[in-house]
Amino acid sequence: MRRIVHIDMDAFYASVEVRDQPKLIGLAVAVAHQSKRGVVLTASYEARQYGVRSAMPTSLALQKCPHLTLVPPRMDVYKQVSDVIRAVFFQYTDLVEPLSLDEAYLDVSQHPSGTLIARAIKADIQREARLTASAGVSFNKFLAKLASDMHKPDGLTVIRPEQADALIAALPVEAFHGVGPATKSRMHDRRLFTGADLKRQSLSDLTHWFGAQGAHFHRISHGIDERPVDPDRERKSVGVERTFEDDLSVFAEAQAALPGLVELLMPRLTRADYHGRSLVLKIKFADRTVLTRRVTSAAPLLDAAKVLTLAYELLTPELLAGRAVRLLGLSVQNQLVAPISGAQLPLFPRGLDTLSRDQPLVK
Repeated sequence: MRRIVHIDMDAFYASVEVRDQPKLIGLAVAVAHQSKRGVVLTASYEARQYGVRSAMPTSLALQKCPHLTLVPPRMDVYKQVSDVIRAVFFQYTDLVEPLSLDEAYLDVSQHPSGTLIARAIKADIQREARLTASAGVSFNKFLAKLASDMHKPDGLTVIRPEQADALIAALPVEAFHGVGPATKSRMHDRRLFTGADLKRQSLSDLTHWFGAQGAHFHRISHGIDERPVDPDRERKSVGVERTFEDDLSVFAEAQAALPGLVELLMPRLTRADYHGRSLVLKIKFADRTVLTRRVTSAAPLLDAAKVLTLAYELLTPELLAGRAVRLLGLSVQNQLVAPISGAQLPLFPRGLDTLSRDQPLVK
């Protein structure tokens, strides 16, 4: 049986800022630019109690939490801290699949206890970076990621094989990997609300309704996720989208949404170590038709001002042709260079001296 650990840092950007500025301890903190079109990149748990969330416009966050403390992002610092955390991972296994600066999958099947490995990693991160992480342990990636989110912050959750069926059956469909707002709506239209509802459907019905994704939903509703932890996984793109509560009927309104999208996109590029050269604009109109436009730069798109300039060039009045806009998205594709890793690995792994050979998967 595989032992998969998913590590997810707790409110990563905000936690780094609180660590480096002790005066922020206990305050509601959001990492965001204080500008008319700024967006929240990460909020502390104190801020989340007031409904402040990532990707929320800064102006709305301040309405929800008037005493919110805004801290400008320091992406170079977050990258350095991420390198320290990633070095911890490699002390325990070479099978590390980073998803972003602040989370990764680890395959620790070679060790007798995934639970003890996760506990040791959390302790090392606390010691090396002075930050907390939440960990999920299970026998596949889907369940490990699900577990890591169950008891945040500073949690350690194990989903045993005998627990999986009941847990999956009770999950709302939007908790399944690959179910976004549009797919959730389509599922609800077919009265599919939980994992149990999905599990009752045949493979042929799910593939008929949802195409290739239907087979994925069939497998995962039965607890089957055979995806390996892939250290060499190459991302095809990094992007952000925003569906507007009210359709944008004026070109100036659509244009005004671009800075906020860019502000969300840039830290995601940094988190993913993604150096792409192509910017893709996605537009979904009120009638649900979708249109994309692309532009390619000679150099990787690492500068927010450059990305915003290209986005303005792609979005034109002629492109909209008077149609109302339901959704806008920006993504970077065409990876140019491999991810950069500047971490120096220690000579000897820590935290394994407590493991015994007869330790089972969970305690």
